[in-house]
Amino acid sequence: MAKKIETIGVLTSGGDAPGMNAAIRAVVRAGISSGLKVVGIRRGYAGLLEEDIIEMDTMSVTDIVQRGGTILYTSRCKEMTTPEGQKRAADICRKHGIDGIVVIGGDGSFRGAQKLSENGINTIGIPGTIDLDIACTEYTIGFDTACNTAMEAIDKVRDTSASHERCSIIEVMGRTAGHIALWCGISNGSEYVLIPERAKEDDEKEIIKKILSKRRIGKKHHIIVNAEGVGDSHAMAKRIEEATGIETRATVIGHIQRGGNPTCRDRVYGSAMGAHAVDLLLEGQTNRVVAYRDGEICHFDIDEALAMSKDIDVHLYSMTKRLSR
Repeated sequence: MAKKIETIGVLTSGGDAPGMNAAIRAVVRAGISSGLKVVGIRRGYAGLLEEDIIEMDTMSVTDIVQRGGTILYTSRCKEMTTPEGQKRAADICRKHGIDGIVVIGGDGSFRGAQKLSENGINTIGIPGTIDLDIACTEYTIGFDTACNTAMEAIDKVRDTSASHERCSIIEVMGRTAGHIALWCGISNGSEYVLIPERAKEDDEKEIIKKILSKRRIGKKHHIIVNAEGVGDSHAMAKRIEEATGIETRATVIGHIQRGGNPTCRDRVYGSAMGAHAVDLLLEGQTNRVVAYRDGEICHFDIDEALAMSKDIDVHLYSMTKRLSR
């Protein structure tokens, strides 16, 4: 018979994402309302290994749902990638009476959760990453806010680009995943979108050809959205300016995409996923990751989730080509 869950912990790991606080709040309040003791683990797995653990109550999570970032702080922890570190983390959980942990983060965070589960700690993952790059789920906490932040920044760059009749290359986050770039390319009406999943050697030649073609029919400014994993936007801007004779500037939006007040969607999804994670722990589940698919909150085995691969939305990508003609 599975051990009765009495105390659960919650931590955030890896890159922060708007909506993480909504998920933390949901875990704490759903846990307490179910009769559980809830502790917060600060600074992710590094904090767990350092026993930076605090008891949480309903007041601990008052007025945080609207805040970006994570009140529990976050970090990346190399020690948690070693068998010794994983075993020590599980032993620390047992020392503090923690029967289950909710881990909010991305793929790397879930690998840590997987190892905690293998070492006897019931563990549930919640997908919190602005990159939308977790294959088992159609949505990850933070993506909507990041897209809106980038979209608004690109709108502002467009204003000055139009005033100066420039070409603007705007770099958004996404080292290995181009979802933010793709969504911004559509929402901002860009001439071209560069994403890691579809990067080609002749992309720049196509961009130059399109810019010159658009100039001939009277278009005075141009917006190119580039995912950071594709290449150096400043170097690209210099090459395009040399080839076209058109002033070209690069703008790297950077980490403002991680911050700011989460959108309604990120607050609601973060809350729903947090509450569901607590329900799974109460059922005695472990090694699961909460997901959103086909309009419903569901869950997958972490091993299965980590083995999945995710491509860009082919329909949206093809649509960018059609709409930018």
